Parts: sequence; structure tokens; C-alpha cells
Amino acid sequence: MKSKPSAVEYTEVNQVQLLHSGKEFFDTLLELIHKAKESIHIQMYIFDEDETGQMVVDALKEAVQRKVGVYLLADGYASQNLSRKFIDDLKAEGIHFRYFEPLLKSKNFYLGRRLHHKLVVVDTRIALVGGINVSNRYNDMPDQPAWLDFALCVEGEIALPLCVLCWKAWKGYPAYMKMTPCEEKKIEFNIPHENRKRVRMRRNDWVRRKSQITSTYLQMLNGAKSEVIILCSYFLPGRAIRNSLRRAVARGVNIKLIMSGPSDVMLAKRAERWYYDWLLRNGLELYEYQKTVLHGKLATADDSWTTIGSFNVNDISTYASIELNLDVDDPGFAQQTREMLEQIMQKDCVRITEAKYKRSKNIAKQFLNWISYRTFRTIFFLFTFYFKQER
Repeated sequence: MKSKPSAVEYTEVNQVQLLHSGKEFFDTLLELIHKAKESIHIQMYIFDEDETGQMVVDALKEAVQRKVGVYLLADGYASQNLSRKFIDDLKAEGIHFRYFEPLLKSKNFYLGRRLHHKLVVVDTRIALVGGINVSNRYNDMPDQPAWLDFALCVEGEIALPLCVLCWKAWKGYPAYMKMTPCEEKKIEFNIPHENRKRVRMRRNDWVRRKSQITSTYLQMLNGAKSEVIILCSYFLPGRAIRNSLRRAVARGVNIKLIMSGPSDVMLAKRAERWYYDWLLRNGLELYEYQKTVLHGKLATADDSWTTIGSFNVNDISTYASIELNLDVDDPGFAQQTREMLEQIMQKDCVRITEAKYKRSKNIAKQFLNWISYRTFRTIFFLFTFYFKQER
């Protein structure tokens, strides 16, 4: 298999910047909102009613006063704790708000896939795509640093398909949809040739039979010549990716995995550690991030191309959530990303060697890890169901 995908899938005229969670991301988000002239689409898995959420909402209210159309779509599960007062205030200020709640629902339950996007599109010109939710956990607060996560700020042609996706999600993915407002006029981008990056949109959505992000990871692993680095918060790969990992190492590819040390979901972390025997036995390098909770999702291969977004390498992202990534086909950007990841491994991670892991194991821990693994492998079948609380 080729190491790179077909060129026809890419938009050509884009400039990109990799952003870290915390002040860097939220300063950029606020700047984009303040500069918006026509429209702002925000799609968030988690939108919290906290200091960070209120800061973003205040900026959105100011945008509405400038006659900017603002559309906020939040996942009906992860953002269910927003109060009625908070939502009513949004609507009273002219912000268009709705929950994403397919496929079946009633007053008491929710059944359907979840919108795991972390996406902002402004004026069909510039977008933010990554793993960063609107919540204090992803921001630099006085009493705690931000969780480690990333987003891609991209200006250029890729903003149009992202904007179209926003409208389709807002309208509930209708079977037929006329031209969206973002397609009604052609936008020119004056980006110098030397700054241009090739970018494509990638989606996973089991209802719509899309598994593009899974395909990206398989293309990376099956086509890699020398190195793949994967940073993932909940790394529990299915059989196809495990087979590709094993074959890549057998070809001489150096594969490095950066995973969480401290975790917000200990069930997932214990399940992940059940995999350590297999990963180490098959020659992968493992690193646990120690500084804070790791929540990012990105990968880069051969100083050639990079993927970043909301997709975790596990069955929940593959089969039970709507996911969004961007692939960047650019050696310079890939090299910068690799150098950043190498710094994280050197400064903020502990390497888990086979000898070190064997010393830390005992029967009780292994049994707990095995139970966690089996539970996590089963839980995605139930992941899209929960009993609703009164809002």
C-alpha cells in the first residue's frame, strides 16, 4: 500500500498552525470570534457551564450584536448538564443552540451515536479542529494546568467542506439538502505558495458508513517506511490496526506510542495496560505522559504527513461516535509535529520498557487490567444509551 493517499482527496490552498490546549487555544478561539463578520459554527462534545464556557459565550454574544450568525451544537450526552437557565440565556441573546440527540429519544432516555466533534468554523474562511472541548479542564486555570490536547487552526479551502458539514449536522443530516449558505459565494484565499499546505477532512460515522479516519491510520501504518508516532488518550486498537502495527514493526518501522499516565477514565487506563504485554512483545516503544491528563489524539509518519482531531484509536471512536480529523500532507509540518512529540517524550513522559513493566506486574493487577479490558471491549455496545435527566 502506498504511504500517502490520493492527491485528489486534498484541498491545496491552506495554511495551518498546531495549537496546544490552554491559553494558546482559547486566545485563538476568542480572537477568531471577535473577528467574525458573517457566521460562527461551534460543534462541541463537551460545552461546560464554567468560567471557560462563560468566557466563550460572552464573546459569542458580542458577535451576535455585530449581526454575526452564531450556531452552537452540543452533544446531548456529554453536555447534558447545561442548565435550562444557561440555554435560555443563549437563545435570548440570539445564539442559535441545539443538542445533537439522534437516533431515538424520549423524555426519559437517549439512544444514538454521539457527536464527538471539537470544531469551530468562522466565515467559511478559518477553522479549528482537534480534541479540545470548551471546559476548564482544557484551559489554564489558576489552580490547575490544562489537560494536554491539540487543535489545528487552518485557514483556506478546507473551511468550505467543514462549513458544509456543520450545516448538515445542524440540520440533522437530511437525506437531501440544498446548497448551504457557506456555498453561496466563492471565497478567494491569498496564501503565499510557500505557506500552502495540503489538507483533507476525514470522518468516522458508523450510521453513514464512513470510516475515513480508521483508513488514515491503516494507510499510515501500512505505508510507513521508518517511523510512526501516535499520541492517544485511550489507546485500545481493534484487530485491523493491531495487525498493521505488528506488520509495520516487522518491516523495521519504529513505532512510538504516547499514552496517558494520570487518566480521567481509570477503566480505560487499566484496559490499556492490559495491552502493554502485547505492545511490548511486538516491539513498540511505550511512553506514559506524567505532567497532567493526556487527552490529545494525533499521529505523524515518516516526516511526511499528520492526522489530528477527535478520533481515539479504539472501538468507541470507530463504531459508536461521530469523529472528525484533518490530515495534513506536508513534510515541514510533519517534521515540526514530530519534534514537538519528541520533546514531550523526553521531558514529560516515562518510558515503559518490557523489564520495567514486568517488575510492576502482579496477579491482582493483571486480573484487574483484564477485567477492565473485557468491560471496555463490551461497553461500546451500550455506549450510546443512557437515561436522561430532566433539563
